[in-house]
Amino acid sequence: MDDAKGTEEEARHKGSHNGSTAPPAFTAAVEALRAARLRPQIEVEATRAPQRLAPHAYALEAAVVDGDEDLADGRLVLLHDPAGHDAWQGTFRLVTLVRAELEPEMAADPLLPDVCWSWLTGALQARGLAYGEPSGTVTRASSHYFGGLSARPSASQIEIRASWTPREGLGGVPDTAAHLTSWCDLLAQVAGLPPAAPGDASIVTLPQRRGPQSR
Repeated sequence: MDDAKGTEEEARHKGSHNGSTAPPAFTAAVEALRAARLRPQIEVEATRAPQRLAPHAYALEAAVVDGDEDLADGRLVLLHDPAGHDAWQGTFRLVTLVRAELEPEMAADPLLPDVCWSWLTGALQARGLAYGEPSGTVTRASSHYFGGLSARPSASQIEIRASWTPREGLGGVPDTAAHLTSWCDLLAQVAGLPPAAPGDASIVTLPQRRGPQSR
């Protein structure tokens, strides 16, 4: 992730929307994200952060890659409001989007949304991370092609949108590197990759997912 460093990203995470200097807690949280070491199949880079959700924000986008093809992709946004936020019950918030294509048979499973949500909470719990106020949606969508596109097979997609409040540690800084690693565990599960830790039977990957998508 060190390659994500650059003048534009430095300006985005060190400054706030009103031009003032970012608080030390936010700067430390961002630096921890940038220093995280992740499994090689997941490519992560900094991207433009939303401007109106909080006084300070930093965003990453990621893709699970197999050769030249993407298996899943997502976005993780770190928000910080030094004054605190009633809905967050804290000063930091993590917001995410994860998506991948599925076989139609798997997408039709009525238990799929509950399973996908359990993957998110399970990924956090597996690394012993404390968090609060989780919320989100799991959406599955199907596309059917007609006319000039009728040769394309039907496609189904799962999308997880979620947010949670990471527990703040020493100096009011959450362990953002561990939360990023857990989020990447979720990405890997949705992509159908085997668990990073050999023999970890607590992680169940997605069966029968659709083949890799060209990048």
